[in-house]
Parts: sequence; C-alpha cells; structure tokens
Amino acid sequence: MGYLGKIHTRILQNIPGYHIIGFYDPDPHAKEDGIKAGLKKFDDSDLLISLCDAIDVVCTTSAHYEVAKAAITAGKHVFIEKPITETPEQAAALLKLSEEKGIKAMAGHVERFNPAILPLKFNEINPLFIEVHRLAMFNPRGTDVSVIHDLMIHDLDIMLCFVSSPIRKIHASGVAILSDTPDIANARIEFENGCVANVTASRIAMKSMRKMRIFQKGKYISIDFLQGKSEILQLLYQKPYNFNGAVSFTFNGKEAYITTTTLSHKDINAIELEFRAFYDSITKNKPVPVGLSDGYKALILAKDILEHINQRNQEVLESFH
Repeated sequence: MGYLGKIHTRILQNIPGYHIIGFYDPDPHAKEDGIKAGLKKFDDSDLLISLCDAIDVVCTTSAHYEVAKAAITAGKHVFIEKPITETPEQAAALLKLSEEKGIKAMAGHVERFNPAILPLKFNEINPLFIEVHRLAMFNPRGTDVSVIHDLMIHDLDIMLCFVSSPIRKIHASGVAILSDTPDIANARIEFENGCVANVTASRIAMKSMRKMRIFQKGKYISIDFLQGKSEILQLLYQKPYNFNGAVSFTFNGKEAYITTTTLSHKDINAIELEFRAFYDSITKNKPVPVGLSDGYKALILAKDILEHINQRNQEVLESFH
C-alpha cells in the first residue's frame, strides 16, 4: 500500500461518509498491509474502479496517469496525490477528460490545508520577495522523481496562489547526490509584476525545515509549515486598536508601530481536512479547493525549473571537455 497509502487509509476510515471498498497494489506484499487495515486487496484495478464512486490515486508517480485516466474514463471522482502526473502534458489530458466527464478531480497539494496557511487571507498578500526553504532528511521514498517534484512542488503551488502574475525568468541549479535526479535544488523565479522568489529544496539535510517568508509593502509574513503557524509583522502609522505587544518608534518623521500577529488553527490534520473537502465537493457539488488545473500549473513550473537545472549541468560538463 505504500507509506502514504497507509496514512490515507487510516484517515479515510475515520471520516464519516467514506467507505473503503478495497485497494489495488501489484506488490504481492501489499496484501499483508491490507489485512492489517481490514481491507480487501483487489487483483483487478478495473473491477475495483467499477465498484467505487471515487478513487484515491496514491501510488508511484509514474503510475498516476494511467490509473487516474481509467478512473475518470469510468466516470469516477478522483483524488490524485501530488505530483498529479509525471508531465504537464499528462496533467492537461486528465484535466480535459475530467471536464468532459463532469467528475470531481482534486490534486493532493496538502500544504494548502496546513494550519499555517488556512488563516491567511490570500487577497491581502501581495509579495515583493519570497524566500523558501524546504529541507528533509534523506528517505528513499519519493526518489522516483526529482526533489523539485517531490518537495519543492508544495511551495511552487503555494507561491502561484500568492503571486498573480506570469513568470518572466527562471534561474535554477541543482545536483544529484544520492539518487539519479537532483536531490538539492535552488530556483530564482522572477515574475512580470516584479516579485522575486528564491526557493530551495533538499532531501539530504541534517534536520527538517519547511519555511516560507514573504516580504511586501509594510508587511512581513513568516510561514512555518512544520510548526503549523504563521507570524505577521506589520508597519502601521496609526496606533493599533490592540496595543499589547506593539513596538512604537519614529519613522520618516512620523510616529509608527510594528505589530506582531501569530496565526494558527490548532489540532488540525491537513490530510483529513483535504479529504473532507473532497467529500463535500462530491456530495454538495462544490468546486474542489485544489483542482487539477492547480496541479498542472505547479507541474509546468517544476518542469521548467528541472529543465534549467539539466541545461546548466550539461553546460558545466561540456566546459570540462
């Protein structure tokens, strides 16, 4: 069933409204996991799809497209874990097919439901500069794709929500250390509206870190995905209503204040929340909060970054000959 598949199973079993028919996994050892979870293992994926109303696609990324395509073609709702496919072209095909079939298709970008993100008002965020560090200790799971598609894609998705502007230029570098694709990468992304983002992802770090810092006019927002909280520092020229904790000083000849606000939704399981949202989109005919179009946009950016890295590395190799 895989690491994430086991987590999804445990959570889905505790959400009212969901009933798990069973699972499909070509790995013969997966049957033992199914028995432990009290689930039936199917040897025929088409049979399982035919018996379900919705399919949770949480397998190796290379298999996402074919599994999701089969489910959508059969008229079933789908939840596809990130990255939703290997390529943007596959994602575009699934998006088109899902629209033709009129089903609900949701991308599993779980950080959208992080307690650090939920309280933020997206329409009040207008970044001038974004700095991101997403670091993790090495784990063989996920190395079927690059660190851009494995880890950085979370931040690319969030960043594209915050910055409503086309991308003008990308500078990127990365190296493969323990796998065949980049394990550490950095990208500098320049948007046409002037915003610049510096994004770093590594899966060979000594400790975990998942932080995004946003700088905009009169405001600094620090998002800690690992701690599940955000802090907002804001410059005001009027005495704040709640003065506790505010720092006052003279700036540009005016009396000014800096306020600090901490935001978080306590006791929230982000995976549970995204599956509840998926359920509501189906049963109440609501739009999915994270559609395949979002997954498609993140994949395009991830592909562009990886292409820049590969091109740069090729140029470096050629310079030695």
